[in-house]
Amino acid sequence: MSFIYYTAIFLFLLLCVILCFSILIQESKSMGLGASFGGDPGDSLFGTSTADVLKKFTAWAAVIFISACVILSFWSGAIAKTPQAPAITIEQAQ
Repeated sequence: MSFIYYTAIFLFLLLCVILCFSILIQESKSMGLGASFGGDPGDSLFGTSTADVLKKFTAWAAVIFISACVILSFWSGAIAKTPQAPAITIEQAQ
């Protein structure tokens, strides 16, 4: 069970990085991070509709991010409430 939980955490962190990158690469009033790569707004990998593609991708990634936050929050709370194995105590002999 813990392997699945930690895999979910890893995928969540990967989604965080992808979401940050997709937000930073979008075109803004000052060209954003896209200008760092030497790109012209007219020259793009996906054609002239790159802004629309990135906006839709970012929106879907944000929805998945919020959903994953809620799911991992409930999952972490459930893990915290599960009873742990009792500690073995050794009684002193009288």
